[in-house]
Amino acid sequence: MDSTFIRVCLLFITISTADAMVHHFLRNCEFNSSKLEDIEFILSMYYDKVEFLRFTSSSGKFVGYTEFGVKQADYFNKDAAQMSSWRAQKESVCVHNIDMNYSNILDKSVEPKVKLRSTAPPPGQHPAMLVCSAYDFYPKNIKMTWFRDGQEVKTSVSYTDELADGDWYYQYHSHLEYTPRSGEKISCVVHHVSLKEALKIDWDPSMPESERNKIAIGASGLILGLVLSLAGFIYYKRKARGRILVPSN
Repeated sequence: MDSTFIRVCLLFITISTADAMVHHFLRNCEFNSSKLEDIEFILSMYYDKVEFLRFTSSSGKFVGYTEFGVKQADYFNKDAAQMSSWRAQKESVCVHNIDMNYSNILDKSVEPKVKLRSTAPPPGQHPAMLVCSAYDFYPKNIKMTWFRDGQEVKTSVSYTDELADGDWYYQYHSHLEYTPRSGEKISCVVHHVSLKEALKIDWDPSMPESERNKIAIGASGLILGLVLSLAGFIYYKRKARGRILVPSN
């Protein structure tokens, strides 16, 4: 997986207590791929919530953060056998667990569901606005680009952050403000790791079927109302003609 797409950490915690004071070790594997060179192993030691000692695989040594931690770091760094053991944990601890994460979780992907629609623009220079929305995709990183008559549009375009849905899926939205031109072609192109090739959605300015149905129903109601009104008027006129007028004395 491309290193720009993900950066994750694995945590392993060991805790012990003495006289109500907590002493714990935190082993942390940070990575953006399963390659050994893209993994950082970090060991942190805490006493009563204060970190006093840390080892990192990139430096290959311990660093102390308190007076006691400095003494411990000096002691550990001089022990060649101990240091060799700590340096080996990058591979023995991290690689195995990272491989399981990639095979079971991180390599999985779900294609986005993409919708392109028009919406009312904010007050400004452009009378129209389109929204390109991607839903229910994983992992979170996604890219959208706009094209107008084959040329990429970079102005009057805005993007949201990738929004978590709370169920491992994400949604993402991009807005394009524009002034419509006759015969133009506007497209939203979506790039995501789950897609074999970029997904292109063309804007169709014709009215959606749901809107056409609403207008058809409204027009039918109007015509029916006119027919009933006309029938009532004709009935009234015929009754009026057949009425006999009786002169008053």
